[in-house]
Amino acid sequence: MNKISKLIISTMIIIFYLTNSYANEDTKLKIGLLIPISGENYELGQSITKAVRMAMKDINTDKLEIIIKDTKSDPATTLKSANELKLEGINLTIGPVFFESLKYLDEIEDMIFLSFTNQTIDLPKNVISSGVNSTSQLNTIKKFLEDNEIDNTIFLIPKLNYEEELKKSIKKSRIKISKTHFYEKEPTKLTNQIEKITNYKIRKQNLEDELYRLENSNEFNKEKKIEQLKMKYTLGDVRFNSIIIADFEESLKSVTTSLLYSDVSPKDKYFITLNQWFDKSLINEKDIQPIYYPSINKDNFEKYKLRYQLDFEEEPNHLSLLSYDLVGLVYYLSFKNNFDLSDINKIFKRKNSFKGKIGIFDIKNNEINHRLNFYKIENKELIKIF
Repeated sequence: MNKISKLIISTMIIIFYLTNSYANEDTKLKIGLLIPISGENYELGQSITKAVRMAMKDINTDKLEIIIKDTKSDPATTLKSANELKLEGINLTIGPVFFESLKYLDEIEDMIFLSFTNQTIDLPKNVISSGVNSTSQLNTIKKFLEDNEIDNTIFLIPKLNYEEELKKSIKKSRIKISKTHFYEKEPTKLTNQIEKITNYKIRKQNLEDELYRLENSNEFNKEKKIEQLKMKYTLGDVRFNSIIIADFEESLKSVTTSLLYSDVSPKDKYFITLNQWFDKSLINEKDIQPIYYPSINKDNFEKYKLRYQLDFEEEPNHLSLLSYDLVGLVYYLSFKNNFDLSDINKIFKRKNSFKGKIGIFDIKNNEINHRLNFYKIENKELIKIF
């Protein structure tokens, strides 16, 4: 082979590699976004879209492209949109938002969906729950109990559709629970159940018996003792030191009110609940304080809300913060894998951690858990414990 032929071949090889190099630089990794942009939940979809735009602006990369498809919060529409994303070569999608929308997604192979749901039971095998699930919350409560050497904890769970989810999380978190009670939401039934759980009638009878005994005794200074007893509602302690209440908003207040009626005070026993998303109405409920709960990083949440309001002149939905973090998570994992998501199933099986605004995302075995903060409300003030 003469020198000219060799030069031509060498030049062709260089051009080939340079062309491929530029092509790879220009190639964008496409990620799906399945959200309701029409239908009854379209406003939530708009909030998520805006948060995703914020995230993409902050990441500032030309290697990532988000392709949005409508779910209409409907399982059939979700499946149709997911198939459209797959036809575009997409194998990783943020969304859907609601658990009900996941119904048919197991029909799609070689594709992973990072759903906003916090439910972990009965998920299709290609769906990863990215919401703040109950296991993450119980892990945080467990840390608080252990740090403060609090034992004899009981768990109150309403008879609703997340009983099994909480049972699974109790087992998975290995939190020490002395007894679990399932209660009715109807006020009269609830009050009767709380009375039984707290042995209210026995403790009330104990007080009446002791008053009767003193009144008919010759004990020294019995008048003062009787006066002190008459200031009480019951006599005798309950068989727990802390109580976890898996409820929210007005239903949570109904349970705590029933506990107060049964003479169980948060001043004497720890009242703990699940993530309340910084429900401001709890600040004014001084009678049920202190009350404790796990949640996301509040400082980051407030900064995010302020920026969102400045950019869009409206309040963000708290799920939009999750979407902001999920874009960051996807970019982080893509970067770690040189923007090659061809083996998508292995990526979420490997152990990884990502620090988002919500907190730290722990990824392993196709699961996402969150390292949360822990707060208490006392004297009408929200206080971060850790």
